Amino acid sequence: MEFTEKRSYMRMNVDYEMQYRLVNSVSFYAAQCTSLSGSGVSFIAQHAFEVGKAIEIQIAPQYLVNAALTAFIEVTRVVPSTSANYYEIAAIIKTIKG
Repeated sequence: MEFTEKRSYMRMNVDYEMQYRLVNSVSFYAAQCTSLSGSGVSFIAQHAFEVGKAIEIQIAPQYLVNAALTAFIEVTRVVPSTSANYYEIAAIIKTIKG
């Protein structure tokens, strides 16, 4: 059976530290980015969000040769993680800052 990728952008599995905050909030929270593509992001966080919620993220590069990514995202999926008190969040990248 042949698999055809239907995504517009390739998804990369990553393990990056990141921060997030609700739009118009001053408080950032730590999270772990698990996948990244040209149009979306997945991460593990301690907070659950409503689908459609707007969030600002900052993803720190693993190596200094890459620039940090700051973007506004829209939550598309929230699933309780197998790890207690964590959530797997999937989102669409709406805009990239800078």
